[in-house]
Parts: sequence; C-alpha cells; structure tokens
Amino acid sequence: MTGLSGLRAVVTGGASGIGLATARALAGQGAAVAVLDLEPGGVSEPLLGLQADVSDDASVRAAVEQAAERLGGLDILVNNAGIGAVGTIEDNPDEQWHRVLDVNVLGMVRTTRAALPHLRRSAHAAVVNTCSIAATAGLPQRALYCASKGAVLSLTLAMAADHVREGIRVNCVNPGTADTPWVSRLLDAADDPEAERAALNARQPLGRLVTADEVAAAIVYLASPAAASVTGTALAVDGGMQGLRMRPVDRS
Repeated sequence: MTGLSGLRAVVTGGASGIGLATARALAGQGAAVAVLDLEPGGVSEPLLGLQADVSDDASVRAAVEQAAERLGGLDILVNNAGIGAVGTIEDNPDEQWHRVLDVNVLGMVRTTRAALPHLRRSAHAAVVNTCSIAATAGLPQRALYCASKGAVLSLTLAMAADHVREGIRVNCVNPGTADTPWVSRLLDAADDPEAERAALNARQPLGRLVTADEVAAAIVYLASPAAASVTGTALAVDGGMQGLRMRPVDRS
C-alpha cells in the first residue's frame, strides 16, 4: 500500500516499541521517514536515523532541520518520545517530576515548535501525539505518568485549535497497556512477572495487551489523507479499557 507516497515524516522515540512500529508502518505506506532518537544506531533503511534528545532544544532543532533537509520537507510529525514513572505522589521526588514532564510534555513542545515552519509549507500537514489511557483513567501507582499524559491530551486539543486554520491537523492516540520494552522491564522487575502480566491482560476487556503495531496503525490513519477531516481527536487503542464496564466473569 502506498497511501502516503510523496509525504515526509518525522517520528520521535522511533528506535523501539511503538515509535519503531510507527516508523515502519509509515514507510510501508510509502512515506519517507526520519527517526529521531537518543540511540538511533539500530535504525535501518529505508528509515533515516538521527540522534536527538527531546529534552534539549538545540538538539531537537538541529535534528528536525536535518530531517527536513534530507527528506526535502516535512508533512507529518509523530511526537512519540516519552518516559515512564511508577509511584504515588509520595514516591517520586521533584527531580523526577521535572524530568518526566520535561520529556513527555515539553519534548512535544520543542519538536512541534521546530517542525511548524516546515509543516506550514505542506499541503498535507499532520501532527500525532502519543498519549495514553493514563490521561483519561486513574491508574494506581502512576501519579506522575498520568499527570504527564493528561497534559499531553490537553496540549493536543490546544494545538489543534491554534493551527487548524493553518491547515495543520493535530490528534493523539491513547494506547492502553501495550506490549513494549518499557512494560517488559516493569514485568521483569515484578515479584511475580507472570502474575503481573496476567493482571495487566485482565484489566483490558479484550483480555490481552495492545500491540505496538495496533497503535502504529491508528497513528498512520490519523497522519494520513484518509483522516483529512479529523483534528482535535483522541483515538483510544486500549482494548476497551476506557469505555467499557464489564461484569466480572462468573467462574462458578
């Protein structure tokens, strides 16, 4: 399929997990794709790997300019880079709050700010932010992470309003618990990884974790001309976790 032929995309945090799945899916649809990541060394053709730290404005600006130059412009920005945090408000020190908000929220601000001059020149400009079920559901032991993703959801709506008349669409995806390297590390650190995985599977009505490819497919849709009338939308890819209220399974 080549629904994105001729379009140029940048994906942050694109060297692993949802970001890598998204970069590959965009390329599979015909887009030219640059991946911005702290460690882009593992990125292979047809993807273009560029080193960038979304917590550093100069690094972001340099990488976005290099991507636009190498690709011949920019039509799609996927703000995917982010980090996690575990704990209640008593558990995370101020320094960790500053770090997570700096990466998860300001990282999107920096990258979008750098990309806007290029997006304004595009006939098909789209920004997709990776948000989370954590923005719309209270999750235990995730106070800091939930706060950061709640900010991403609000930021997405504000950006959509600010730039709609410039022809730039802005949306986000809200994955449920996804089978990504970060979740795998959390499971590995649990006292009983198998039981913890079973619990994560069970809290999503579909009974399993979301896959990175499923989230990528939603991102590609929002970035594509097929979604030309979609802006200011949060698309849940969460196995029904946010919207469904299931009865407990009767095992008697």
